[in-house]
Amino acid sequence: MLKVAMLSTGEEVLHGDIVDTNASWLGEILYQSGFQLSARSTVGDQLDVLKDEILRLSKSFDIVIVNGGLGPTTDDLTASAAAKASGQKLSLFQEWLTVLEEKFTRRGLTMPDSNLKQAMLPEKATIIDNPIGTACGFSMALNKAKLYFTPGVPSEFKRMVEEQIIPILSETYRDILPSECSRLYTIGLSESGISDKLDLIKLPDQYELGYRSYLPFIEVKIFGPAADMERRLKLLQIVYGHLKDNVVSVDEPMIDNVAALLIEGGTTLSLAEQASGGFLTSWLHESEPMAKQLKQSWVMNTEMDKNLVEQDPLAASLALAAATRENGKATFGLSCGKLKDNVFAVALSTGNGEWGQVLEFARNYGKQDKRSLIAAVMLDMLRRHLEEKAVFGHYSSLVRKKELYVPNSAV
Repeated sequence: MLKVAMLSTGEEVLHGDIVDTNASWLGEILYQSGFQLSARSTVGDQLDVLKDEILRLSKSFDIVIVNGGLGPTTDDLTASAAAKASGQKLSLFQEWLTVLEEKFTRRGLTMPDSNLKQAMLPEKATIIDNPIGTACGFSMALNKAKLYFTPGVPSEFKRMVEEQIIPILSETYRDILPSECSRLYTIGLSESGISDKLDLIKLPDQYELGYRSYLPFIEVKIFGPAADMERRLKLLQIVYGHLKDNVVSVDEPMIDNVAALLIEGGTTLSLAEQASGGFLTSWLHESEPMAKQLKQSWVMNTEMDKNLVEQDPLAASLALAAATRENGKATFGLSCGKLKDNVFAVALSTGNGEWGQVLEFARNYGKQDKRSLIAAVMLDMLRRHLEEKAVFGHYSSLVRKKELYVPNSAV
């Protein structure tokens, strides 16, 4: 089996000042192309440490992709470390120096002397073009490995990997076939609860299940050969059958599924938020199609309608949902009331009736996690209505204290 490793460099990555999104993206794109990451490591901007890690990986892996440290500053040490690890000298690559000078000339600038460093590479290296930046990549052989050195800027890194490195790997290893991943997005089940439901499924050869948990969702992934779509879809249906009441979308996030349902029906939405503090409004605006279906949003403090909230929080939430729907001239209204003692009310208002429920957190969560869970339950109520399912779902993290449906004739 081909062994592939990634080495990320930089103090800011090592110490958590920035999130290493390049690593997660690379793992996904490599898998889709049939190349699975076996290991990842991170080191800071220390020449000998970087050199030692390059040497270590080159003895244990077939492919090593090194990311970062190719800039013009004094802490960009990757090319020097690669040269030291391989016993080579740094050499001026005139072809890349010419490219650099032309890049600056096109912008009406004179190239700073510091950028000369970006044309200094191990003498036996092969340049990998960077059409949008000043840091070229390069490749070289060392011990049992072929190493590919890439810039840390995400846009430059991704383009280099997609357009140059993966095509080279695919041509070199023709017996490795691309893979595909189908996804089920779920809400309301724990990871162990999902695993218990799926453990008895016998997977065909070359197929595997994976999980990604990020509150309030758990993503169930089905990995398999890209060319075997029919079998993967059948397996997807089997997995869906075990989880169907908790599946909020397939192969797209929940928010995109709800947006498509609203657009398909020519319907719109208005919001009123108290306990969620505008979390749902912000979340919906992350999707342009969804944002276009949003008529208005009220984000209110917890003093609004205080008397009614204290007397009957469910009635208050139902009134808010109806008010925002009518005021915004929207097809649907969603609301959440005040959060008190871990208890909150949410409601959905439609032209056919209103649904409301009072829920209590089953365990302690931080403020932001509570807001995301409340927002997800609100949107799930709408999704269930649009998909003609029971509006009240079951959530392992919440306990339902009360529920109410008011038909249109009674409103």
